[in-house]
Amino acid sequence: MTEPGKHEFTVASTRDVHIGRVVGLRVDEVVMPGGGTARREVVEHLGAVAVVALDADGAVTLIHQYRHPVGRRLWELPAGLIDKAGEDPVGAAKRELVEEAGLSAERWETLVDVAASPGFTDEVVRVYLARELSEVDREVLGEEEADLVTAKFPLAEAVRMALAGELVNGATVGGVLAAHAVLTGAASTRPSDAPWEDRPTKFASRSL
Repeated sequence: MTEPGKHEFTVASTRDVHIGRVVGLRVDEVVMPGGGTARREVVEHLGAVAVVALDADGAVTLIHQYRHPVGRRLWELPAGLIDKAGEDPVGAAKRELVEEAGLSAERWETLVDVAASPGFTDEVVRVYLARELSEVDREVLGEEEADLVTAKFPLAEAVRMALAGELVNGATVGGVLAAHAVLTGAASTRPSDAPWEDRPTKFASRSL
């Protein structure tokens, strides 16, 4: 038995169960500290970005969008997959902000990186703070996006919604609270191109 905190969890074997368009599922046999192995199911993800688009009045744009796994519409930040070959995360965020909210921003900063559920998936969402906004034409790309509703909320109201359980999307909750911390001087942003150590890469290497 190794000293706690020193064991290296190597993978003895792995097999693919399902490789889809957005996610993959694999099963790893991982070497445990006692020398045996344990099975770990891992959902691979492309990675995603989300945007706290904050206007000059301190209001944030949220999207009301149907999410089938939970069976209802959720208020969320504009967000999307990093699913274009060669596109960097900031470029993906700019594209999603136009497509979902009809907004462009001149100023981009990194707020937080949110691991969705690291017990079973490598999905991590990078959340950006976008400011100096302007309205642009929004291109509706499909039936689901045609159903989107956008609305602006004062940032303080969005914080209240998060703490009241009215916002439940992890990246949205994290982004809203982080933006409030930045605006109140409790924390600082990082550059838009800050290193992203936990960006998912496995699934992207399969499909892009």
